[in-house]
Amino acid sequence: MSIKLSDFIVFDYLKVHEIVVEPKRMKATYTLGKKDGETVSNTLIYAYTEKVFDPKKWEDRNLASTMAAQVALNYGLFCDEIIFEGAFDEKDQSFLRAVTENTSREVYVHKLLANNEFLRPAFSDLAPEKKSKYTAAKLIFEGESTPKTVQHKTAASAELDNDAYIILSSGGKDSLLSYGILNELQTAHPIYVNESGRHWYTAYNAYHKMLEIEPNTSRVWCNCDRIFNWMVRQMPFIRENYQNIRADIYPIRLWTVSVFLFGVLPLARKRKVRNIIIGNEYDTTLQLQQNGITHYAALYDQSKYFDNALTRYYDKKGWDFFQFSILRSLSELLILKILVKRYPDLQSLQVSCHAAHKEGERMMPCGKCEKCRRIVGMLKALEEDPARCGYSEDQIIQCLKALEGKSVKQLGSDAQQLYHLLLEKELISDNPHTRKLAKKNPEIMQLRFDEERSNLQDMPENIREQLLSLFNEYSEGIVRRNHHKWDTTSVVDLLAENKPYKFTINNEQK
Repeated sequence: MSIKLSDFIVFDYLKVHEIVVEPKRMKATYTLGKKDGETVSNTLIYAYTEKVFDPKKWEDRNLASTMAAQVALNYGLFCDEIIFEGAFDEKDQSFLRAVTENTSREVYVHKLLANNEFLRPAFSDLAPEKKSKYTAAKLIFEGESTPKTVQHKTAASAELDNDAYIILSSGGKDSLLSYGILNELQTAHPIYVNESGRHWYTAYNAYHKMLEIEPNTSRVWCNCDRIFNWMVRQMPFIRENYQNIRADIYPIRLWTVSVFLFGVLPLARKRKVRNIIIGNEYDTTLQLQQNGITHYAALYDQSKYFDNALTRYYDKKGWDFFQFSILRSLSELLILKILVKRYPDLQSLQVSCHAAHKEGERMMPCGKCEKCRRIVGMLKALEEDPARCGYSEDQIIQCLKALEGKSVKQLGSDAQQLYHLLLEKELISDNPHTRKLAKKNPEIMQLRFDEERSNLQDMPENIREQLLSLFNEYSEGIVRRNHHKWDTTSVVDLLAENKPYKFTINNEQK
């Protein structure tokens, strides 16, 4: 008998409650009610190195409540009820309901319908079904009501610094390049979210260097990784040995970036920073269909749709933050090129690896995973030395060798251009695998603009000219998508269109 979607509803309820707000910390209890009557609990914590909350203020308790809710949004398919206890207004409730439904659909398509090696065999033959609603859980909000004294367009929002940028930071190339550029052009605040698990290893080198060179650096400690793993252990449809399975995906969760993002909002508010930067490139904005079901290729929280949705939410809340990526017109290869050519000292801090480990006082890449062979391949194709960011000579040789028989997790055109460059420079052998993948795609090394993925309207006007000029120093031209082909354009032509930013304050861009 085939499995049904309703068979995945394995919990009576998930309750997020007992929210405690302190000047440098917030915590919330996650309680799970199982079908057999058992209840289990765990505690989600965010901790800061500076004071960010006033527990007496409703606005601070409200922000802490929305932060506490984010992890739970991954589980709308698996519970009869999700109960949020705390301080929420109607805008929060509307936002949380909408993103829960979107996440439920993404989890359905990419974790339950797709090949997921973490699922038990009995749960792996789910038939696709287009539904008007995918979330099984009824979302219930309990707790404080909104005081009449709360001002949703606060005076503080008018004091935000338009030339300051918080960068959601890690040890990856995207956030390192975003920091390098914004530190050069404006005022940068690199904020690192320290997950309690091994994910912190990728950020370790960059964070400790930033403490030395950048006074605006800060860290948020969060144990969300423990809550995610704890939830997976409660799910009867996940294999018991899931922790021993080596994979490039998580077993269930897809609403992840927001868990980190909401962790930096108290700092953005305290420091009066207008702009919140998430480093995402051209190929993370996708809207596709599978069996008639619209989805975002499991990349929604890395897409421009996510940035725009969050900016609209900030506007409704009266916080008036702008959230966007400055890298939307760039491919992964072009991002790495600009980083390594313009900011080689920052690139030396890069750790893009699924299994980094510590050697002395530095985190080092494993040299064996897909990310490692991709980074090594791109650096060699760019005629740069992977040893700068920690790869040994033997690891470099092995990564190039692995590329001769294995592919990389990139869009087809990006992977084709990478293999084309590697073959052209005789860095890998010419065989049926590499020959099949290799194809010249010149747009990968160009700035790309189109109406959907990369559009100047998604970026405030005061930063556009500087960014385009800087990027154009390293690109091989600028192109715009027109009737399914790339047409050449220029910085002058793009700026001449004078398209206003989509999001304004009091009818004027601030």
